[in-house]
Amino acid sequence: MKLYAKTIPQTLPDWATVVTNSADLFEVEINDEHPDFQCLLEELATEIEPGTFGVKAEDLCSRPGFDLSNLSLQQLVKQAQTLISLIATHPHYEQLLKIGYQPDLNIADAQTALTYLEWELERNREPSV
Repeated sequence: MKLYAKTIPQTLPDWATVVTNSADLFEVEINDEHPDFQCLLEELATEIEPGTFGVKAEDLCSRPGFDLSNLSLQQLVKQAQTLISLIATHPHYEQLLKIGYQPDLNIADAQTALTYLEWELERNREPSV
C-alpha cells in the first residue's frame, strides 16, 4: 500500500519506507503485512455500529504523523480502495462473515462506489494537488 503525504515525521515506523521525495510530496510504501502495522489497525479499530468494527481513515492517517489533508481526491480514492481491500481479506472480517455477518451494504458495494467515483474524476480530470 502507498501513502502520499505533504509532511512525514523524521523517524518512520518499521513498516513505512519513503519511496520518492519530491519538493512537495512524499510517497511512502506501507508494508501492510508487517505485524506492527497489523497491531496498529487492531488498536485503532472501533465499533462503528453494534457488531461492526473498523478503522477510521483519519485515525489511521494521523497516527503515524502523516498529513493527508492536502491530497488530491484521486489519491484519497486510491488509498481508500487499498484499505477496503485490506479489510476484505482481514481474518477478523472473514470470521465475521463466517458467523453470519450480512450487512445491507458490503465491501463490494464500497469498492463499486469508489470505482464509480474514480471514473467520474477521470472524466472530469480534477487537477492534482
